[in-house]
Amino acid sequence: MKIAVNTRLLIKNKLEGIGWFTYETLRRLTEAMPEAQFYFLFDRDPHPDFLFGKNVTPVVIGPQARHPFLFLAWFEYSVPRALQRIRPDVFLSPDGYLSLRTSVPQLAVMHDLNFEHFPEDLPFLVRKYYRIFFPRFAAKAKRIATVSEFSKGDIVDSYGIDPGRIDVVYNGANEMFVPIASAAADEVRKQYTGGRPYFYFVGSLHPRKNLARLFTAYGRFREKTGEETVLLIVGEKKWWTAEIRGAYEANPFREDILFTGRLEPEDLCKVTASALASVYVSYFEGFGIPIVEAFRCGVPVITAAATATQEVAGDAALCVDPFDTDAIAGAMERVAGDAHLRDTLSRKGKERAREFTWDKTAARLKSSLLRTLGDN
Repeated sequence: MKIAVNTRLLIKNKLEGIGWFTYETLRRLTEAMPEAQFYFLFDRDPHPDFLFGKNVTPVVIGPQARHPFLFLAWFEYSVPRALQRIRPDVFLSPDGYLSLRTSVPQLAVMHDLNFEHFPEDLPFLVRKYYRIFFPRFAAKAKRIATVSEFSKGDIVDSYGIDPGRIDVVYNGANEMFVPIASAAADEVRKQYTGGRPYFYFVGSLHPRKNLARLFTAYGRFREKTGEETVLLIVGEKKWWTAEIRGAYEANPFREDILFTGRLEPEDLCKVTASALASVYVSYFEGFGIPIVEAFRCGVPVITAAATATQEVAGDAALCVDPFDTDAIAGAMERVAGDAHLRDTLSRKGKERAREFTWDKTAARLKSSLLRTLGDN
């Protein structure tokens, strides 16, 4: 069996949400399917860490696809030519992009359709590409995998896809996310916040992550409680919009909103495990991996009662209206002031985290792959 895979997001030290999904699932799939030959399609020279076994053959094709025009060149010209040479039984695309110019059966992993609901959050050319091509990708795919029941329903409703063609393969979280000793947590707090307790957010600083309202809610929490709890923001400022900047600059406590930039996984685990709580109130998510990371560390979670985050959180988090800054502030106040609530959320979160592991994700994706082959 030959399996070609779009691995353009496997870039050393630059893995983010979909990149981690690609890494964690393929590492397990290549081991679980030793009889299969995998052809990893990269748009640059791959790091050796991403060649997981002897049954992986790297194929480098250009151009580097990081712009809508280059997406088009890579997926509609370079990929079909590579597939014609390889002649695989299936093409797996963990980021949902497919090729419309190949007859090879394709399995697309579509994580969410945020661009259909909030197109203004994306640059013009990016959103045009997504809104033109993703409906075509969905129609072209032999099967679609997605990471939540919410996203499955959204794909069905938005694109008219038969739900029988869609498999749910929930995300997992890195196994290194675990609780740490109180003395170690004290050291982490000294390093990042001068020893003060902190709420934290982790993710790309994208408009849909709702940072503007989070900043406003944090200010209201501080004004009402007088607490000196810090707000720690982990992630790169790729999407630092005027709205986000305005909310930050208008905050009277902005000196206590601290930015770490992107952290290496080992450091992120320590920051997560040392937090008072995670505040992850995105107004649109296909899943929300940081929720599970916090659960694994026994850290209380405040998240949005919207899209997939409530599905992932279950009853193990405080779920609030992401458009209501008073509700977000109120949840922060409750968590900061109630040790019993924190203990309850910590216990429930650890239990909930068992539902979401990369082993389960990879097993479900393997089943989806075999269904794709069976549909031929």
